[in-house]
This record gives sequence, C-alpha cells and structure tokens, in this order.
Amino acid sequence: MTEVLQIGNRTITADEMIPLLASYQMLPQLRRELIIDEAIASIDCTDEEVAYAKQQFFAERQLTTEAEVKAWIAYHGLSIDQLEAISVRKLKVEKFKQLTWGNKVESYFFQSKGRLDKVIYSLLRTQDMGIAQELYFRIQAKEQSFAEVARQYSRGPEAQTGGLVGPIELNQLHPAMAQLLSNIQPGQVLPPNRIAEWIVIVQLEKFIPAQMDEAMRVRLLNELFESWLQEQQKQMITPAIALDS
Repeated sequence: MTEVLQIGNRTITADEMIPLLASYQMLPQLRRELIIDEAIASIDCTDEEVAYAKQQFFAERQLTTEAEVKAWIAYHGLSIDQLEAISVRKLKVEKFKQLTWGNKVESYFFQSKGRLDKVIYSLLRTQDMGIAQELYFRIQAKEQSFAEVARQYSRGPEAQTGGLVGPIELNQLHPAMAQLLSNIQPGQVLPPNRIAEWIVIVQLEKFIPAQMDEAMRVRLLNELFESWLQEQQKQMITPAIALDS
C-alpha cells in the first residue's frame, strides 16, 4: 500500500482514495474540475492579468497580510505554485468561455429569448369552477377590480398582493401558464382555465422583453459552459461504470 495522505491519526492510502471520494459524493466535483483543467491548460495570461487575478483572489477571501496568506495556504495544504495556479484559474475559465462561445452568445440569446422574457401578471386561483366563472364575470363587468377579487377569493399566496405576481421569467412558470401569458395582450383577462389542480383567472399586466445586456451575456455564457460541462461529465461516467462491472 502507498501512503497518500495523513489526516490526524489516520493514513489514507492510494487504494482508499477513490472509494472515499465516492462515499463522500466528491467524485462528480473531481470529474468537473479535471475537465476544466484540461480545457484551460493552453490558456495564457499576461503578467498584469496574473497580478490582478491574485489581488482579486486575496480580496475575495479577505487575505490582507502575508501571515494570513501563509495560514490559508497551510490550511488548504497548498504550495506557493499551487496558490498562483488557483488564483488565475477563474480568469482562465472566463477566457475559455469567451474563446469557445463568445461569438455564439447572440444567436443563443435569440434561440432562448422566449424563455427569458419576463411578465408581470395578476392571478386568481380556486378549485371551484362555478366560483371561478362568477368571479370572472364580476371582473369583466367591473363590479370589482381584479385585485379586490384576488385578495378576497384567491387560494394562493398571491392573495396577499392582490393577485400580482412578478416580474418573473416565462421559463419559471408552469408551461401552461407561460403559454397563456404568451398569447394575450397587457390588460387582457382570460376566462377560467384549469392548470394542474387549480382553476385560474389571469390578467397580463406587463410584458418585459429580455435584453442582451452585459449581465445577460454573462448568464448565457455560463449556461453554455455548464451545458458543455455536463455533456463532458456524461462522457467520462461511461468508462467508469464499465470498469466497475
């Protein structure tokens, strides 16, 4: 047996390492990090970028003195070279994202726009179709406002806000609700519809189109990166299963 790690009174051997990682559910994270390391191996950074990355790294961890840095290194069992590699890793990952998907973000945005658009809407839900029909007619006849009826009769948490929900992305809604709201104009009230166990009345208050700003660009780059990572991890799992069988 080859000793790999000493923790307190326990010696961890090479043969024990993989079973321990598996039992602590750390193998998926290890696979993820190995995939990333391989992907960013050829990414270069300038001396200025490295210096700035280290400064940011220390600031994020509130390491302001040399003693604090040494203590952090010792706690994590790292060398100085490993510390530098870790501090620039985030920068290399961001560069990898830009090189790989930077010119694909806009087309991905337009493909995804339907789920990224936001809505503000009013909701009233009940489990009684008869009551729903009566309330819908009251709203249509302007006998009561949507907010008044929702506060009094809605069975969900939206009753506390007079039925008002949002802004919320369409992809976060029940598919049937997203479909309803995608096909009406602001101010329009739909007659009762059944969604899951509820009978709902909805009114679209405002439609907010997704915008391709910097925050959206970062989000979509991260989505593309995570999707790629998941696919890479799936490909790594198959040989591992074969070895165990």
